[in-house]
Amino acid sequence: MTNRPPSEPESSQRTTLGFDEFIAILVAFTAIGAILFWSLSRRDSSWNFNGLLSASSTPSPSVQPNPLLPSPATKVKPYVVPNNILPYSAPEAVVEPTTPSLPTNSPAPYRAVLPSVLVIPTQPPQLQTPVSPSAGLEPSITSSALPLVTPAKQKSIIPPPIAFNDVPTNFWGRRFIDVLSSRSILKGFPDYSFRPNQPVNRAEFAAIVQKAFDQEPSKTAIAFQDVPAKFWATPAIDRAISGGFLTGYPKKTFKPQENISRVQVLVALVSGLNLKAPTSPNQILSVYKDAKDIPPYAVSKIAAATTNGLVVNYPNPQILAPNKVASRAEVAAMIHQALVKRGKLEAISSPSIVRLPSERPPEISRTPKVKLSPGGSPQR
Repeated sequence: MTNRPPSEPESSQRTTLGFDEFIAILVAFTAIGAILFWSLSRRDSSWNFNGLLSASSTPSPSVQPNPLLPSPATKVKPYVVPNNILPYSAPEAVVEPTTPSLPTNSPAPYRAVLPSVLVIPTQPPQLQTPVSPSAGLEPSITSSALPLVTPAKQKSIIPPPIAFNDVPTNFWGRRFIDVLSSRSILKGFPDYSFRPNQPVNRAEFAAIVQKAFDQEPSKTAIAFQDVPAKFWATPAIDRAISGGFLTGYPKKTFKPQENISRVQVLVALVSGLNLKAPTSPNQILSVYKDAKDIPPYAVSKIAAATTNGLVVNYPNPQILAPNKVASRAEVAAMIHQALVKRGKLEAISSPSIVRLPSERPPEISRTPKVKLSPGGSPQR
């Protein structure tokens, strides 16, 4: 009888796991759970697992909207998730134009764009080209042409004249004095008087000429020996000499304190205004009854003054009185007429202004009325 080897015990259907197998299974389930948790927690990031699992597929470039241009609503195709993950359909994204904002210190959340997103514009963006200011624009609304209104030339406001207490309303030179005093060409005295009959010396006349005329200098000023540099009328005398209104005497003297005569006033105004002498001065001077008293050097000048309306004689227009000392009222009247000739003032009517016979208005002849008798013969 032979001895049989002992028979192997039958393998049990349930084999007890060893420690190594348990560790491997735990690691496997942990990895699967981590992948599942990671994939579910990253749903907003919209990763394409097809691109990750398939090495042969080439990812398409990502498209980011331009924040500076308005873009229409963008439709996004849903992608297919592998079988081991729940299917996920990305919602239809609508991109609204936003104004680009400046970067802030707080970091913006990172959002990845799916590589397989297909942007399908529903309407092509239309860009408006800015119109240059130089381009000609035609008005869309036609209106009736409005009349062009040009602003009227602003007239200078003239202050009222000075009410002198010694110039009555009926004074013959009142109007001449008022016009010049309102323009500060003539001034009175501290006691509000004008002293119209007071004589005028050469220095005072030079000061009046300086205020009345803005004549450009045509001659060189002369340093007179009898006019100190600090004399009150030195600037006015220099201006009157350089403007051609006045001249000096021999030996470089001016005689500023000497009273000026009427003929000297008229000669000065004619010289300063450069008025031309008439061809027949003696015939013109025949309007004066005292024409013989006119100095020979002033004949042509007085004739020019007469034809240009500068002569003002009171009380008799036919009496010139050339060698008489000029009063303040007479100087005012002659300066006024010179400014009228220059176009600076408007002419005024005065019976004292000398006019030639051709310039005088025609006189109306008046015949006495004759009474007739009942029989038709005039009564005497």
